[in-house]
Amino acid sequence: MGKITFYEDRGFQGRRYECSGDQPDLQPHLSRCGSVRVDSGCWMLYERPDFQGAQHLVRRGDYPDPQQWLGPSDGVRSCRLIPQSSSHRIRLYEREDCRGQMVETSEDCSSLQDRLPFREVLSLGVLEGCWVLYELPGYRGRQHLLRPGDCRRCQDWGAASARVGSLRRATDSP
Repeated sequence: MGKITFYEDRGFQGRRYECSGDQPDLQPHLSRCGSVRVDSGCWMLYERPDFQGAQHLVRRGDYPDPQQWLGPSDGVRSCRLIPQSSSHRIRLYEREDCRGQMVETSEDCSSLQDRLPFREVLSLGVLEGCWVLYELPGYRGRQHLLRPGDCRRCQDWGAASARVGSLRRATDSP
């Protein structure tokens, strides 16, 4: 179970909306998102309804001013509770359709360029748990939630290119 509360204003002020599961459209409940409190669980927040647009991972804690991590936008329009897993495994491939050289890991990696024997990740397979793939090293840049299954090309996980910088297990603790 998870619990997340959205507030219309910064500093946990104004109208609020609490949810404990996936919410494809927050607009009927709040006009904007000014702050977020995560009581439990690990969540992916999306800038558009129906789990579309830029993604932002949040874990247990307080986020009094989302502009610090969202930028100049109040664009949280949907959210998804990330199922927790006791184990995580992922395979990264240099070619589409899960072909070519492969690296398997069960640990976070702050710099994939330092870890991989190939330059680009063109496909991947999530074997266990959920992962967050970041466009830049150091867990920065655009984020993509990866769920169990194969992504045969980078467009399958929502990326426009094969640019990947870091990878982190989606857990409710850092």
